[in-house]
Amino acid sequence: VRIASRIDDSVFLCFFVFSFRCVALGLFVASHCVSRFLVLFVMPPRDQVTAAAAGSAGSKAKFESCCEHVETHGFTRLRHTPPPFTVGDIRRAIPKHCFERSLVTSFRYLFQDLALAAAVFWLGSKIDGVITDDVFGSTYGPLARHVAWCTYWVVQGFVLTGLWVIGHECGHGGFADSSLVNDVVGSIIHSFLLVPYFSWKISHRKHHSNTGNMAKDEVFVPSTRADVDIDSPFMWSLPMRVWHVIVTFTVGWPAYLAANVSGHEYPKGRAVNHFSPWSPIFVKRERILVVLSDVFLLAVCYVLYLAAQTYSWTAVLYYFFVPYLFTNFWLVFITLLQHTDVYMPHYEDNEWDWLRGALCTVDRDYGFLNVVMHHIMDTHVAHHLFSSMPHYHAQEATEAIKPILGDYYRFDDTPIFQAMWRAFSHCHYVDVDKKNCGHDGVLWFHDANEQRAAKRSKKSQ
Repeated sequence: VRIASRIDDSVFLCFFVFSFRCVALGLFVASHCVSRFLVLFVMPPRDQVTAAAAGSAGSKAKFESCCEHVETHGFTRLRHTPPPFTVGDIRRAIPKHCFERSLVTSFRYLFQDLALAAAVFWLGSKIDGVITDDVFGSTYGPLARHVAWCTYWVVQGFVLTGLWVIGHECGHGGFADSSLVNDVVGSIIHSFLLVPYFSWKISHRKHHSNTGNMAKDEVFVPSTRADVDIDSPFMWSLPMRVWHVIVTFTVGWPAYLAANVSGHEYPKGRAVNHFSPWSPIFVKRERILVVLSDVFLLAVCYVLYLAAQTYSWTAVLYYFFVPYLFTNFWLVFITLLQHTDVYMPHYEDNEWDWLRGALCTVDRDYGFLNVVMHHIMDTHVAHHLFSSMPHYHAQEATEAIKPILGDYYRFDDTPIFQAMWRAFSHCHYVDVDKKNCGHDGVLWFHDANEQRAAKRSKKSQ
């Protein structure tokens, strides 16, 4: 493989990648500001969130309360009262074949992703041999190569995220009927992407078993009022918001694996991570699986070391590590928007139940990435209800359950980067919303800046 042997300054590369991300973030922020200007001063107001057709009028009236239709930042809150349907009702609405797994179909998607990743890798290997200074000149040649490499990183990041989703499906038992096939395929895929497969599988199962539970959920558990200082203007200022975005999307995924960042609190005095068999995430019988995951990761790291010795560390950085960073970005980005927005409730342990917790998520449209990433974003509600359903049936299942779920289903068509900025701007902590007849045990996102302004206004009165 022809590698980028002429670009030896890895420090410059890291700086270039960081600058590339910062410029992209700046464009996203500018896009958000322009869109908000248009919405506030040019375009007529419109509802950005659509819901499926509501259930019967009788059921709606029976379960409607004064808190069900509260508007927050232009969005109607997700319904949080006990629904008038059961999991069995939802399951019966879905065609039976949607729960059937096809080994041929599953492997077809796997080989399709592998072939696409190999094709993108092959094209990347041609960059320095085709885009030369002899062809483009000494001025535009390096610039053209940088553009080509950035394109490779972004595209390969898309493809590897889709491959990660296949491994995710294995962890849920949705790839094959055989648990052995699921675990073998999932271990290979996730280990290649530096994910401890069995360790992640265990904690992710707990996430699905406790979604929206403030005391037991495993990921993106929001801060509470007691955890934050709303009286600090700098903490919630625009520069800090941008800093939180950068940190979240660069080191968020490794930080979660290594230190349980964004997970619920465990007893103090014990290291909480996905690599130690004695981490409180795992019970005694699961420790051997954690060790096995670590062994697989060490094997992959050794292969990467051999590749670096054979070619160069720059080659490993260009071909593998930078696309890996983009894959991490998408994992955190997708998961964040699946469980964080101004209309999303969370529950105290004594108020929580599994069905309402499973409905604490939202479907979003990512355009062509829906296909590349196997519809993990636009069918996530169905996935949380029936996580072992294969992804290639999830769209049909989603359409089938919408009439049953009614207002309990949420599809948000807000542009994804605008939705991300909204989450960082307004979802600072959760608390009971006493102003809108909030129920004890049901927590809603609050904006620290708005709460501080309201507190100041109350004092001035």
